[in-house]
Amino acid sequence: MAYDHVMLDRADQVATITLNRPDAYNALNLGLGRDLFHAVLEVDEDPDVRCVVVTGAGRAFCAGGDVKDFSDNLPRIGVLVKELTTYLHGAVSRLARSDKPVIMAVNGVAAGGGLSFALCGDLVVAAESARFTMAYSKIAATPDGSSSYFLPRLIGLRRAMELYFTNRVLSAREALEWGLVTRVVPDAELSASVRTLARELAQGPTRAFGGAKRLFHQSTWESLETQMELEAQSIAGSGHTQDFRDGVTAFANKKTPTFHGR
Repeated sequence: MAYDHVMLDRADQVATITLNRPDAYNALNLGLGRDLFHAVLEVDEDPDVRCVVVTGAGRAFCAGGDVKDFSDNLPRIGVLVKELTTYLHGAVSRLARSDKPVIMAVNGVAAGGGLSFALCGDLVVAAESARFTMAYSKIAATPDGSSSYFLPRLIGLRRAMELYFTNRVLSAREALEWGLVTRVVPDAELSASVRTLARELAQGPTRAFGGAKRLFHQSTWESLETQMELEAQSIAGSGHTQDFRDGVTAFANKKTPTFHGR
């Protein structure tokens, strides 16, 4: 499928989705939202893809919603925002529930919906120059894109409220200290670092990765007993996969397993 506002590349079982509106700091408009949603569906359904990387073209990861577009469409703003969030939220849901590990490579500012979108990644690798801010209250908007779900779970309610009310801008190092990102690397090393990590994850037990992701997300609302039952069902299901059989056999024979995502 051809895209106007994202670039989609595949290599070594890794799919890289690049938000591609660099002149607008990759701000989310309907075109980008629609392309992002369909690109995510495409890579989620591709059996040859076993890791997904999302990054931004140019100097930004994503500056959030396209405020100029909002301003130009005030008479129908409700319809516009609901359509845009349908695409963005659909992409977030698919990535969060995909078996495939998702790496957000934050190469610059991640603001508003861009910050929210970055939070849904399983791993977030930020360049030293990356900056993180909610920005919503600057335009009298409430959060979207999953941030009201992920932020309190990642950094706590007090800090989430602070970020929203004050529009505090976090440096990459501060975001690491707060628990928003997984690691920070020099700008010049971001691409290579993410590529190495993605290739490593693409050789992992893909279905087990997916099962673990779902368990971690479910743990935020389930009781202890329910969560342990879900764990029991999931690990029993893992036992029926080829990767599990290969893994335990290799371990028993003191060898390194080769996983195929099956």
